[in-house]
Amino acid sequence: MDDNNPDLETFRKQWQEEVTARSTAKGHIPSNARAYSSHERPDKSKAKTALPPSNNALSEEAEAVDGVSAQAYHDLDNKDDTRRLGLEGSKHWQSSQMSKESQSALEHYEKAIEREDQGNLGDSLNLYRRAYRLDAGVDRLYKNKHYPPSTTTIKPTGPNPSNAPVTVPNTAHHSLDGPSTSTINDLIASFSNSAVPAAAPPVEGTPPPPCPIATIPSEILIEILLKTAIADVASFARLSIVCKRFAYLVTTEDRIWERICHGREYGFAAMHYVWNTSIAGNPLPTNLLEASDLPPNEPPDISTLSLIHNPPSRTVPVPSSPILSLSAAYPSYRQTLRTRPRLRFNGCYISTVNYQRQGASNTSTNFTYTCPVHIVTYYRYLRFFRDGTCLSLLTTTEPADVVHHLIKENLHAHHNKESMLPSAIMRHALKGRWRLSGGLGYQHDETEKEGDVHIQTEGVDAKYMYKMQLSLRSAGRTGGTRNNKLVWKGFWSYNRLTDDWAAFTLRNDRAFFWSRVKSFAMGW
Repeated sequence: MDDNNPDLETFRKQWQEEVTARSTAKGHIPSNARAYSSHERPDKSKAKTALPPSNNALSEEAEAVDGVSAQAYHDLDNKDDTRRLGLEGSKHWQSSQMSKESQSALEHYEKAIEREDQGNLGDSLNLYRRAYRLDAGVDRLYKNKHYPPSTTTIKPTGPNPSNAPVTVPNTAHHSLDGPSTSTINDLIASFSNSAVPAAAPPVEGTPPPPCPIATIPSEILIEILLKTAIADVASFARLSIVCKRFAYLVTTEDRIWERICHGREYGFAAMHYVWNTSIAGNPLPTNLLEASDLPPNEPPDISTLSLIHNPPSRTVPVPSSPILSLSAAYPSYRQTLRTRPRLRFNGCYISTVNYQRQGASNTSTNFTYTCPVHIVTYYRYLRFFRDGTCLSLLTTTEPADVVHHLIKENLHAHHNKESMLPSAIMRHALKGRWRLSGGLGYQHDETEKEGDVHIQTEGVDAKYMYKMQLSLRSAGRTGGTRNNKLVWKGFWSYNRLTDDWAAFTLRNDRAFFWSRVKSFAMGW
């Protein structure tokens, strides 16, 4: 090769000028910079032929002039083998990919999570399998690595205060200081010094509107709440969500709850623990025995009246009002009104019965799919009145067309089968009477329990009488409405002519559930 190459010599001069310009701009020339002139020749004893400097050599010299060391890349793969065609090239590619893959179960698990976040569920599943094959506890390793347990975790000292599952949000689960030891009573007690807050101003910077109730003395405010409770106890209870002051008064003012318990509006003065009327609704003579000692639906004769003057030892005079006393089961009047069994008069109790029965089959064919199946639905209605009477109705008509007609005024004999009046449904209604068991100061059968409801009604014929025994229960969530369910305990028919009893089967009958009817108002 000719050493006097004009192109090479031109390149060397340009490069030398560029290096000199850089050194001048920096203010000094590195000592290790070396400029080659056209008169310098390489030593022929070390190399037979002189080759022009390669690009790598030029870059090394430029880096030496600039004083910056070159960055070495030692982990680059040799792609020449992987670019080959055929089986040999594929083997080299697979081996190179395997060298890049994770070697530990934790790395496989982390990549699986990454693939899952990207939406590559197939690759993620394969990586999960590889990770668990290497280590069955890889999930715990991942959790300890990325979510280490806190060293300041406070363990709760008591159980969950609300007895709720862990999945249910609860302030006790997320409290930084552990579960709170305060109760609802402590919270209500903290509201004792609270005042009725005034309304916020409609426009910022303007005076707030007047709030007269905030300036009323406590004695007058309690009297207003008492009148509200007598008118509608449900509205009185909802006042507790207005402000802290009302919440404290509604919860702790026992005088209001005592008045409600002893009143006839919603309290136990309206409950009857002995028969108060006959089945037809006629009043019983004063200080008479329980109606179980009287012929049902008949006036007392001379022999019965003689029992008034010489009553047996088990007869107890009827108190003028039920005896209420606080006990461990009923520690306060508010708790007594909520939990003690009592009937409601501002609505009715409805039982919905659904069952299936096989229809008549076609004798001309032997196919089973031609046999019809009947779905039978009917309703039982019970409405109680404050005077001790009640109405019982069995019909297939839905509640929306029945409940507004469950009044005594519709119990007349003018309803016929051809009548199209809405109230004509009451032609099937039966008169009756009711009483509760378990009242303090009353003596009943030992088999009766507190909360049992005894009902006697007319029969479909004058010679029959029906007797129902139900039990007051609570339906719905815990802490919600109480005494809103009547569960069957027995249903019998009494034949006046033969003086025998027959029991009805309750295979399809369901419990009664209370439903409020606004048109009944207070149920007077």
